[in-house]
Amino acid sequence: MAALLRRQIPARPTDVASVLALPSSLRAAAYKAANVRWQSMTPRKHPKTAIFFPGQGVQRVGMTTDWLDAFPRTVKPMLEEVDEILQVPLSKIIAKGPNSKLTATENAQPAIMMTSIIILRVLEKEFGFKLEDRVDITLGHSLGEFAALVAAGNLREPDALRLVRRRAEVMARCSKEVGEEVGMVALVCEAQHLGPMVEAIHDFLGHHGEGSKADSSMDYDLPAVQQVLIANVNSKNQIVLSGSIKRINELLTHLRQFAGHDPRAVRLKSDSPFHSPLMKPAAVVLQKLLDQPSQVAKGEDTVIWPGIMPCVSNLSARPFESKQQLKDYLARQCVETVLWHDSIVYLHTEEKVKRWIGIGPGKVGRNLVGKEVGMKGAVKGGGVWGISDPREVEGILRDLDSTEMFEEEE
Repeated sequence: MAALLRRQIPARPTDVASVLALPSSLRAAAYKAANVRWQSMTPRKHPKTAIFFPGQGVQRVGMTTDWLDAFPRTVKPMLEEVDEILQVPLSKIIAKGPNSKLTATENAQPAIMMTSIIILRVLEKEFGFKLEDRVDITLGHSLGEFAALVAAGNLREPDALRLVRRRAEVMARCSKEVGEEVGMVALVCEAQHLGPMVEAIHDFLGHHGEGSKADSSMDYDLPAVQQVLIANVNSKNQIVLSGSIKRINELLTHLRQFAGHDPRAVRLKSDSPFHSPLMKPAAVVLQKLLDQPSQVAKGEDTVIWPGIMPCVSNLSARPFESKQQLKDYLARQCVETVLWHDSIVYLHTEEKVKRWIGIGPGKVGRNLVGKEVGMKGAVKGGGVWGISDPREVEGILRDLDSTEMFEEEE
C-alpha cells in the first residue's frame, strides 16, 4: 500500500487532478502524504483570521459528490449520520436531486449546513488543519450562522442539524399557509445612495428607529403577511427586502416616483420571506428547542458556553456575549435583519481581520466579503478565499501557509 502510494502521489501538492484520478480508497492517504507539512505545523502568531459560512440559495445537486469521492473515510460516515439523525435520505437528495426537492427549504437548509461542516471536517481530518490554531473568529450569513456556531464550539453537529431541520420545516409551513405571494427582493444602488434609500424605505413602511428589529419597528396594525422588513444588509450597496411581494412593489413605486431613488430590483429565487414577521412561528419553536437539553450530550445544555472562539451574531454584528444572548439572538434571527455588511466592517476595521476563509457551497459569501475588504487572494499577509471544491484546497492552504508569518499591522 505504502509503495503504491509513493509511486502514484503527485510530485507537487498542486497536482490535485492527479490525486483525484487515483482510486477513491487511496485519495485520502495520498492527500495526507502530499501535504504532511500542514499536519506538522505548530501554532504561531498569524494575521487575524475569520472563517465564514454561506446561507440558503447556494445549494446545488451533487455538492457533496466530489468530497465523498476524494475523502470517503471522512465524508461517508458524516452523510450516513445525517440521514440517521433526520430519518430522511438527505444524502441521496443532495447527490441526485431532483433540484426541486433539494431547494425545498426543509431540505436546502440542513443540506447546506452539513455540506459546509463536511468541508470543514475534511480540512481538519485529511489535511491536519487545526482550527483553533489558525482561525480566530467565525461568522455565518443567515442560515450559515449555525455552521459558524458549530465551528466556534457553541453547538454540536447533531444538535445543530436537528435545530436547522425543525426551523426549516416551520419556515416552509409558514410560507405555504400564506394567502398571497411572498418572497424576497434584492435592491442594488450606488453606495452613497444606500443610506438615504433605507431612510425612505423606513418612512414608507412606518418603521420607527433603525428598523433592524422586527419586534420594535413593525406596524402591527398590518397583518404579518403585509409587513415588509429589510431582511439583509449584504453590502455597502445592496439590501434585501422580505415579505409581501405586492407590498414590496408598492414600496418600489414610491421610491421611484416620490423619493428620488431608482434601485435595481432583483427577485430572489425564494418563495419564503425569511427574516420577516411571517417567520415568527419559527422563532418561537427555535427558542423552545434551544432551551431544551442536548440530544447527544446527556444532561448538558444544547448551547455550549463558552466555545473555542468568538462567533459574530447576525443581529448585533458583534460576537455573542453570553449563552442566553446567543439563544435569544439565534431565535430572533428568524424575524430580524441580518447585518452582514456591518459584521464585515466591524471585523475589518475594529478587529483587523486580514484573512477570510469561506467554507461551503458557492461563492456568494466570498464575493460579498471581497467587495468590502478589497482582497482577492494572498495580499500583504491577507486575502479572501472560498473552499467549495476539493480542487481548491491545495492552493488555498498554500496561500494560508505563505501568509502565516505576517504580523498584524497596528
